Amino acid sequence: MNTDLIFDWNQRQPELLRPNKPVRLTDETLRDGLQSPSVRDPSIEEKIHILHLMESLGINSLDLGLPGAGPRAVEHVEALAREIVSAKMKIKPYCAARTLESDIRPIAEITQRTGLPIEVAAFIGSSPIRRYTENWTDDFLLQTTEKAVKFTVSVGLDCMYVTEDTTRCDPETVKRLYSTAISCGAKAVVVCDTAGHSTPAGAGALIRFVIEEAIKPSKEKVRLDWHGHDDRGFAVANSMAALVAGADCAHGTALGIGERVGNTQIDQMLVNLKLMGVAPWADQDLTRLKEYCLAVSRATGVPIPANYPVFGEDAFRTATGVHAAAVIKAYKKNDVELANAVYSGVPAHVFGMEQTIDIGPMSGKSNVVYWLERRGLPADEKIVDAVFQRAKSSDHTLTESEILACVQ
Repeated sequence: MNTDLIFDWNQRQPELLRPNKPVRLTDETLRDGLQSPSVRDPSIEEKIHILHLMESLGINSLDLGLPGAGPRAVEHVEALAREIVSAKMKIKPYCAARTLESDIRPIAEITQRTGLPIEVAAFIGSSPIRRYTENWTDDFLLQTTEKAVKFTVSVGLDCMYVTEDTTRCDPETVKRLYSTAISCGAKAVVVCDTAGHSTPAGAGALIRFVIEEAIKPSKEKVRLDWHGHDDRGFAVANSMAALVAGADCAHGTALGIGERVGNTQIDQMLVNLKLMGVAPWADQDLTRLKEYCLAVSRATGVPIPANYPVFGEDAFRTATGVHAAAVIKAYKKNDVELANAVYSGVPAHVFGMEQTIDIGPMSGKSNVVYWLERRGLPADEKIVDAVFQRAKSSDHTLTESEILACVQ
């Protein structure tokens, strides 16, 4: 398609929300995503299928689960670990753990049994409100952090140190906790918007603070991750802002499933990184992204809303006369990209989909003609008028059976 047909205001100040370096994505669907009280914990077979879809999408790493939660969690984590080994997958695994030896040890044991190195994501609350609620002192947090990180390193595993509720934590505590974890051997630190409190400006400010006050002074090579929730509807924007500010990796879940209103939608991150041309996602084939979303939806029992961006049923579907007419005219120019862009900010073909024209009370006759011709049905004036009148008297988009009844 001729790019002169779209003036892109997004390119006026692309640095405001476009990362300027390659970024990583981590998938929390099979652990943090399952903390939603409304989801079903998928079977091992379903999780393995989802794991393979993650691999096909180029997702860098995933949370296998929290083995410290009990035997079922251990069984599922070990099965996923063995699948990664047997299928020679590139995706890197880690497991969540409280900052307790009793949570870290099962991860080391799974690594020993499977031969797969598994990073430990050791987490602890950090904000003043959490410390007050738990009666935790500053010394308790620092000692617990030191003990957990050192134990992880002592059993031969890499440590990803995670502070919960970082976005509501005071600067001095943020600095002391991360500095302590890094000095004890943590290879990565994770800034968390656990309560979905942050705005994009806050996310950027916090990431820059951690880089300048904890990572740079350590002189160590430490990966910096952002883990966000969507309570204020800012999850994707916050993740982008964190990456722009210097974070190396963003966490997310399919469809944004997770506790309360959920996590950052990793599928939406993939869409936007692809459309922004951010490496390595600009060249990644994402035509199986809808299949991934559908697989997670089926496995967890979480429905995809009809108006969900890109992968909802209505994302590339219209029954409005003016909109449909423009799409139809684009198709008649034999230009699929034009048809996918004239009334959509997302090119459907990039994600393995296409525009759909339906017939409803706001449709024009061109909708009817196009619908019939696409299915090889007669589109003479009498039939078109019958379908059109049925649509105009209806309070909903017509179903296929309703249209065919008019044709017959």
